[in-house]
Amino acid sequence: MEKKEFKSESKRLMDLMINSIYTNKEIFLRELISNASDAIDKVYYKTLTDKDKEFNKEDYYIRIHPDKDNRTLTIEDTGIGMTELELDDNLGTIAKSGSCDFKSEQEMEEDFDIIGQFGVGFYSAFMVADKVIVETKSIDEEQSYIWTSEGADGYTIEPGTRKTHGSKITLFLKENSEDNNYDDYLEPYRIQHLVEHYSNFISYPIKMVTEKSRVTEATKDSENPEYETYLSDDVLNSMIPIWRKNKNELTDDDYNNFYHDKRLGFDAPLAHVHLSVEGMMSYKAILYIPGQAPFDYYTRDYEKGLELYSNGVLIMEKCSELLPDYFSFVKGVVDSEDISLNISREMLQQDKQLRLISRKIDSRISEELKKMLENDRETYEKFFKAFGNQIKVGTYDKWGQDKDKLQDFLLFHSSKEGKLVTLKEYVSRMPEDQKYIYYATGSSLGQIEKLPQVSIIKDKNYEILYLTETIDEFVTQTLRQYEEKEFRSVSSQDLGLEAPKENDDDQSDEVSEIDQKLLEKMKEIIGDDVVKVKTTAHLKDDVAYLSTEGDLSIEMEMTLNTMPQGGDVKAQKVLEINKNHPVYDKLKTYFESDDEQFNLYTELLYNQARLIAGLPLDDVVAFTKNISKLM
Repeated sequence: MEKKEFKSESKRLMDLMINSIYTNKEIFLRELISNASDAIDKVYYKTLTDKDKEFNKEDYYIRIHPDKDNRTLTIEDTGIGMTELELDDNLGTIAKSGSCDFKSEQEMEEDFDIIGQFGVGFYSAFMVADKVIVETKSIDEEQSYIWTSEGADGYTIEPGTRKTHGSKITLFLKENSEDNNYDDYLEPYRIQHLVEHYSNFISYPIKMVTEKSRVTEATKDSENPEYETYLSDDVLNSMIPIWRKNKNELTDDDYNNFYHDKRLGFDAPLAHVHLSVEGMMSYKAILYIPGQAPFDYYTRDYEKGLELYSNGVLIMEKCSELLPDYFSFVKGVVDSEDISLNISREMLQQDKQLRLISRKIDSRISEELKKMLENDRETYEKFFKAFGNQIKVGTYDKWGQDKDKLQDFLLFHSSKEGKLVTLKEYVSRMPEDQKYIYYATGSSLGQIEKLPQVSIIKDKNYEILYLTETIDEFVTQTLRQYEEKEFRSVSSQDLGLEAPKENDDDQSDEVSEIDQKLLEKMKEIIGDDVVKVKTTAHLKDDVAYLSTEGDLSIEMEMTLNTMPQGGDVKAQKVLEINKNHPVYDKLKTYFESDDEQFNLYTELLYNQARLIAGLPLDDVVAFTKNISKLM
């Protein structure tokens, strides 16, 4: 029998398990029970599309069998089972590749739940076992198979003798040590506790034969009764779905445990919503707002959706139609007796009742976020850090049809507050003479603070929103305005500001004519990279910066040009020169006396403005040579 090697990532994971770097080893039982429940769910799901198969729920269960004599723990299910190929695929490699940046590559807290983080529940068995045997028979095949592994060295697969579909996982427990008493997992009371704690709401019976004591029939009325032992086949879990319980019976711990039991996330949820709707459309739901984004949340691999049940029986693991994209982070379950079991997925997607539920969920999540924003700002900011970009995308997605609904959930950094603020907070403290909601974009708060155009607005004591995310300007372009106040980039040529009074008389007809010719000459030297060169009296210490005409900003230009199909997009740039800066006096001197120096200053000023704006230089070598000439 040939031994097969694990795939490279799986081998690393096996090493991780065998070396036992986790303190919370007890989660292995939760993971294996959840896998068993999933396997039974798949049988039911298969019967929806296969008329020759029926699903009698009483025939499906999970059995746990501790064997103290042989120091083995067995978890058996009557689920769908696996073929030889499925055994090789499912147990020979990690479910999701590219997720192996473990403790060896980055610092993590000691109790970091890497098992759940990377979706590799089966491998948790090796935290407590030296050897694992999986005997399984697929519902679609007559032949069963046995998968055996003693760790990272590999595994074998051989034919088995199992007659009924399902899987039996046998763990050969590790030897006890000073730090770990693995025999503890063979104690019935300990198994009972773990099932109640982690798997109480599993919808199939979790059975275990236990030894109990009772008074003998012959001595039950005696003053000195005698006792006898007997075996009892007990169901360890309640099987009552938490969503069918009264809210008053449940605690936050109950909701959090269910969140983890269902493997909806491995963080601590920030909030939960328990819905119980009766009437023409009856349904129950428990919805969660997670505390952190899954590792694949902002990738194409992420699938949104809620678990959808009909009268407690799973229909879909991820029903995407129940959530709008902007709330795709929401996790949870929905159960409705009004949704028929004998309908196809295609019909389900168009179901009117489903759309009604979806609208209610949308409304309730909005209410919960609004309440969190108003009453628990710290928690809301934690939420926004994790999922704020999804809310932002929602404002401009689908041509901005949901922008009015989502705009009050947005947060931006503020030049005055030094923290995140809402648009409502910004507008509420605008001075009467302030025309626009000003914003500045850049790669970081520090970089934005140093922009010359930012100082122009701050000198007026106006607040500025600092946009540091690539998508932020898409949001402002879509919103256009908030409470009738138009958004305006600080890089816009028209800032709606009056020129400083001390400069009102700083022009005459003769100077104006010289200025005009000078600026035209600078435009000629720079070429089509700018649409205009002009003077400004708003700058103080800075000599020049680039502003823009029209709706396309420099930051948007850079963003669009980094996209796969962005092409060569160019903003209409305007070079603005500080007319009160000594350099401008030199420009006027060289304009009349030294063309070479005038050209040198023009090129340096333009390239300096490009660098400040975050734009690359067309010719870095020429720029450094010009600096050398000036030196």
